[in-house]
Amino acid sequence: MGFAYGIDHLTASKALLIARNQLQGIVNQETRNRVEQSYQSVVTIASGDAAVYGINTGFGPLCNTIISKENTGKLQENLLLSHSVGVGNPIPLEIAKLMLILKVHALCKGYSGISTEIVDRILWHIENDVIPVVPEQGSVGASGDLAPLSHLFIPLLGEGEVFSDGKRLPSLEVLHQYGLRPLKLHPKSGLALINGTQFIAAHAIQVIETLHSCLSHADLIAAMMIEGIEGSQSPFDPNLHLVRPHPGNLYVASRISHLLKGSAIVESHKDCDKVQDPYSLRCIPQVHGASRNAWQHLKQALEIEINAVTDNPIIMNSDYTISGGNFHGQPLALPIDYACLAAAELGSISDRRSYLSLEGNRGCTPKLLVESTGLNSGFMILQYTTAALVSENKGLCFPSSADSIPTSLGQEDHVSMGSIGSRKALQVCHNLEKILAIELLCAAQALDFRRPLKSTLTIEAAHNALRQRVPHVTDDRIFSVDIEKSIELIKSRSLLSLGDIGAVDAQHDLYPDFGVY
Repeated sequence: MGFAYGIDHLTASKALLIARNQLQGIVNQETRNRVEQSYQSVVTIASGDAAVYGINTGFGPLCNTIISKENTGKLQENLLLSHSVGVGNPIPLEIAKLMLILKVHALCKGYSGISTEIVDRILWHIENDVIPVVPEQGSVGASGDLAPLSHLFIPLLGEGEVFSDGKRLPSLEVLHQYGLRPLKLHPKSGLALINGTQFIAAHAIQVIETLHSCLSHADLIAAMMIEGIEGSQSPFDPNLHLVRPHPGNLYVASRISHLLKGSAIVESHKDCDKVQDPYSLRCIPQVHGASRNAWQHLKQALEIEINAVTDNPIIMNSDYTISGGNFHGQPLALPIDYACLAAAELGSISDRRSYLSLEGNRGCTPKLLVESTGLNSGFMILQYTTAALVSENKGLCFPSSADSIPTSLGQEDHVSMGSIGSRKALQVCHNLEKILAIELLCAAQALDFRRPLKSTLTIEAAHNALRQRVPHVTDDRIFSVDIEKSIELIKSRSLLSLGDIGAVDAQHDLYPDFGVY
């Protein structure tokens, strides 16, 4: 079955499936009728004499300027052209495609006054992977993502550029290749296309996916590190967390307990005289759990947003339009900044565990994780890289939503900057993948020194998966090669299907929001 735009409930995972050509998005007749009815309302308004913002008036500070009936279409074309002011590198193709998907879904709600002809052309772009070139910078995340959305839709006019068959080409050239002509815009259409939060939301979808992967990897890698440096299992006792029952804490403690259950390594040192571990081990449920709660908050806000109508004005019918601020990015900007901080904190505690594994003063691993130090620096400098990435993430964590610069001659006097926050959050998540990949190398090396004892099925399977790519370190070598292989393993997400990880994640039934997106 396909996904019915405008009717079915869209989630981050469904949007990604459509973007990756694994789920077909369709517009059924019921939706077409609703879209057509909204379009006819705009036609009626445009033919009348009453001033309605964006249909027969100018935009922003020009909202009191009346536009003649014969120029209402030209007004919309000029809107797209004049707002195409983006700068910087093109955003990734998948994010641009997600923007198209999110916009179609919003338009198909039937409150935007768009024509089915425009909807069908956007669907053509999605289905043929003809993806517009969208610069990464230029949106303040308030009247919608005006600049990026303008670049996204100027190809409808035969303007701008697109990526097609791996090539960056002029839009008009690609339209001609397919035997298509540029479209003419009708009243309200340009405004419907570029008002909205689809740039912010598309980035947030990738934040949701990437951070979810990092959260799951962080628990697994932390459990391996606990085994490698003989950490205690007591901080994951469910009774400890039931007296402070934050959902994320309970979930992480349960996952770690399951990952360690039945380990011969845990059993070997259960009667040791160590009182307690440093925070980076002992407080894994509290820190990882808080980051999971932040992820959940963003997921919930995003799901509302991508099923909402975020342009302006809203067309209820030909006699009833509402000019408001549904395009303002603040509902996403705040949880995105929260998730960005959550991702950075996950990297920070990961770096501390990597550092802890190098100390060599716990009696279970050699200093710097190799036996012959002096001649060899061992894993010392790998932690320099995690330190650099953690520091970079700290700089990226300044909340974009705390800033606002008035635009549009004061009409837009408070803006969300959610577009900047979403780009930063995704960068922090990508840095986090690298930090976790280095901790994985350290944890696996530490686990090697526990032999011949074995850990649990899942941890051993994860260790073996890394060792198939990266051998145990005895002497110094070019570690960047090892790091890249570990990063590739994290990005592949194959570790999350090994051993009895399915049993670990069966807890999704108890905490469904943490398991799916």
